[in-house]
Amino acid sequence: MLTSEELERYARHIVIREVGGPGQAKLKGARVLVIGAGGLGSPALLYLAAAGVGTLGVIDDDTVTLSNLQRQIIHPTEAIGRPKVASTADMIASLNPHVRVKTHAIRFDASNALALLAEYDVIADGSDNFVTRYLVSDACYLAKKPLVTGALGVFDGTLTTISAHGLNAQGELNPTYRCLFPEPPPPGTVPTCAEAGVLGALAGVVGSLMALEVIRAIVGFGEGLVGRLLMIDARAMRFETLDYRRDPSNPLNGDHPTIKDLSAYR
Repeated sequence: MLTSEELERYARHIVIREVGGPGQAKLKGARVLVIGAGGLGSPALLYLAAAGVGTLGVIDDDTVTLSNLQRQIIHPTEAIGRPKVASTADMIASLNPHVRVKTHAIRFDASNALALLAEYDVIADGSDNFVTRYLVSDACYLAKKPLVTGALGVFDGTLTTISAHGLNAQGELNPTYRCLFPEPPPPGTVPTCAEAGVLGALAGVVGSLMALEVIRAIVGFGEGLVGRLLMIDARAMRFETLDYRRDPSNPLNGDHPTIKDLSAYR
């Protein structure tokens, strides 16, 4: 049930036929976990909070540094030295007091992954390393949770939505993250953000699109990015979409699955 204040706050959503009052009520009842309060998590969290997602979880074990502020827009300068989850909670409270924030000042790992995911309806992964990205995608499959996952390069970004327990229009199982990227690249072959840099505004674009995909998953409108990889080239200002399908040999929902738990990450 939306209060009179919420009806006014979300009026521009409610007049959209595909959202309306029922869609806004779905957002209010939703529980979304954002992994990482960094370059991607910052804009995603701000737009999800502004949209009225009822409960936002944020997991990050890092503290705010000066070099974060070029792109991690949820953290003000005075937050330097504070835990990122605490800074995030304060900013969301000032933006939208109707949103409940659950902070997890820990690292997402195999020992806590499934318990954390059980608390939420949709997961948005803005992590900045391949180990966490694969752990999140495997854990979401095992927990049967939809996953919106984004990644950044220096001038490029990618985004897709994983709903591997669902069926596509042909009645086939949707693909997993491992259908798209079977294995992570060897350690050291891809430079880190600190080594290569990243455009702050590009993080804003991809993070905002992550929020859009989460909202779409909750409200249920449009086509979405299940089975499609959105690729952004900021040099050429080019957006392209690659279709991908379930790989029968993938180790999660393939014909002969081999990943049954998260023991490989322990």
